[in-house]
Amino acid sequence: MTVLRPLITCIGLILLWWLVQAGLDLPPYLLPAPPRVAVALWDNRGLLAGATLTTLTETLLGLLIGTVLGAVAALVMAFSTVLRRWLLPVLLLSQAVPVFALAPLLVLWLGFGIASKVAVAVLVIFFPVMSATFDGLRQVPTDWLDLAHTMNATRGRVLLHVRLPAALPSAASGLRVAAALAPVGAVIGEWVGASSGLGYVMMNANARVRTDLMFAALLVLSAMTVGVWWVVDAALRRWLVWAPK
Repeated sequence: MTVLRPLITCIGLILLWWLVQAGLDLPPYLLPAPPRVAVALWDNRGLLAGATLTTLTETLLGLLIGTVLGAVAALVMAFSTVLRRWLLPVLLLSQAVPVFALAPLLVLWLGFGIASKVAVAVLVIFFPVMSATFDGLRQVPTDWLDLAHTMNATRGRVLLHVRLPAALPSAASGLRVAAALAPVGAVIGEWVGASSGLGYVMMNANARVRTDLMFAALLVLSAMTVGVWWVVDAALRRWLVWAPK
């Protein structure tokens, strides 16, 4: 039943897409029919496979680096009130600048290679991970902290043995959000400037009015995003088996 529900949903969405295209008699360059997209997906399977590998690599690297940086920033702010007062405004200000505005600068500074795409992905997922982890570190049950203080635990031990384990479920929620957003950051970087990747395929197909290929790349990107999220969610469920569902 767990697999059947998403499958039924996907089939329903495809049928709705087909009905809209046929009912409104839309031209293929505006909305191609599902069979046309399926043909484009098969005919360009080699191109899409290579592009998927590139985008997946950028996504996983961005997810890893962004998660580490976000968790470290949350720990630093939870451990030091002074650093929190200095860092929090800077981090909030960084979120006020749209990623689309920073992506061209990152491509200019880091080049058209993988580094700029990873940097955009890191920017997209850093704040959700940091915010969720920081909230978890602040919402530790008072009884746990009182018990630790009764046992004369130092601040470092309280953070390591009490606050951090209590914050893991919240951090896991942030990581799930990051897993869904990381491909978005990678594709944004590819849209700005790249020579490979699913975002590059989509932009190139758009320039040639190959809407069917654009939809094919979009479907592959959606499947890849769901796959990354599913793997992260399964790993977190296995690791945090003690946490409430």
